[in-house]
Amino acid sequence: MLALRLPPEIEARLDALAKRTGRSKSFYAREAILEYLDDLEDLHLAAQRLEELRREDGETVPLSALMARYGVED
Repeated sequence: MLALRLPPEIEARLDALAKRTGRSKSFYAREAILEYLDDLEDLHLAAQRLEELRREDGETVPLSALMARYGVED
């Protein structure tokens, strides 16, 4: 269970969206949090990977190898 206090203008926007779409405010709050968490996790993983590369701790893969692996043409 999570309770949070939103600024009135954000609460009003969320309420209006929920009414227009027939979805609950909780639905949109949950979706926003999940998307934000995905972005944060990606950001932290990228920062960690960059730090490894700067320490020359990590392995790299040439772009051509990735393109070949996933069938992407040049």
